[in-house]
Formats: sequence, structure tokens, C-alpha cells
Amino acid sequence: MRYIPAVTGRRQRILFSAALGLVAAWLLALGGYTLAKHSKMTAEKFNSFLRSRDLDQLSGGARARALQDLADHLNALAHEERQRARIDREVRKWFEKMTEQEKEQFLEATLPTGFRQMLSAFEELPADRRRKALDDALKRIRDARQNRDAGDGQGTSTVEPGSPPGWDEALQKKATTIGLRTFYNQSSATTKAEMAPILEELQQMMESGALLRGRRGG
Repeated sequence: MRYIPAVTGRRQRILFSAALGLVAAWLLALGGYTLAKHSKMTAEKFNSFLRSRDLDQLSGGARARALQDLADHLNALAHEERQRARIDREVRKWFEKMTEQEKEQFLEATLPTGFRQMLSAFEELPADRRRKALDDALKRIRDARQNRDAGDGQGTSTVEPGSPPGWDEALQKKATTIGLRTFYNQSSATTKAEMAPILEELQQMMESGALLRGRRGG
């Protein structure tokens, strides 16, 4: 008869341990969710970072860290917010204050992974499909910006209307004629920055299959 209480006691300890484990797992999951929520990069956090630094006042390691932080923050934004940030006047002010070497490093750090493969794939398309792909990318950028600005409804946007700044019909024609990869490699850092939103949109189109559909058939 002494054996039964011992078995009951073990069961109670097992159930208690299991309950503690469930509570600990729940608290861990809740903590992870809270941490992720607070650590997620948003447009507001990104803009706050831009306002908290003055690149003109930084040099050496502090300047390098600020530029790396800018690249990391930009990369952490969701696609639409990142596209918007690339053509924001405040980001362009930072870019204008960079040296040529800093500009090149910043572009390499913030363009999407595999974008050079995308450029190669783009050059294999017939000229008419290259034109259409660029037209579609520009239209997506314009539409997304108009929709976002309409949603803001405040008239305080720091993003200029129309195509990405500096990107005009002449540049589009040249990129289509000689190939986007060649045009990119021959361009200045400033022009590369103006192309960045388009390259990222083309990358999205390639990943979704929209860029390569009909590639073989011309």
C-alpha cells in the first residue's frame, strides 16, 4: 500500500514539470514575438535614424559606422518601404555627402542579392522585351508611390513625383540599346543610385517569373 502514493507523487511531479515547460515555452514565444515586433525596421525608425545623424560632422570610424548603419537599416525595410526610401530626398542628401568610394560601397551593400545575374538575364532578352520590362518596372514604381502618397493624404511626402530622380527617357533608351549591365558598369555612382529602384524592381520581376516569361520565344 505504500507504493501507490509514491506513484501518485511521481505523476504529480511529471504533470507539474510539463506545465512549467509549457508556461516557459509560451513565455519564450511571447518574448520572441515582442522582441521581433520592436526590432522590426519601419519607415518611422528609418527616418528617425536619418534625422539623428549629420554625416558632415562625422569622420573616421564613426562615419564608417553611420554609413554601414544606413545600409543595414535600408536593407531591413520591407520592399515597398525600401523602394520609397531609395528616392527619398533625405536619403539622397546623405548620398550626396558621400565620397565616390563611399557611394560605390553603399550601392554594393544595398542592391539585392543576385542583381548581377538579373542584369545578365535581362541582356539575353530581345530589345522589345527589354523595353517592356523597363516600362513595367517604372510603372510599378510610379503606381506604388502614387498609392502610398494617396494613402498618406498629408501632402508632406519627401519623395518626388514621376520616375526615379534623374531617370529620363534618354537613359532608358540607352540602357535598352547597349544593355543594362553594360550601361550600369559604365555609369557613375550617382546614375547607379538613380537606377537602384529600377534594378530592385526588375529583380522582383525576375524572382516572380514576370521578367523571364517569353524569354526563349522572343
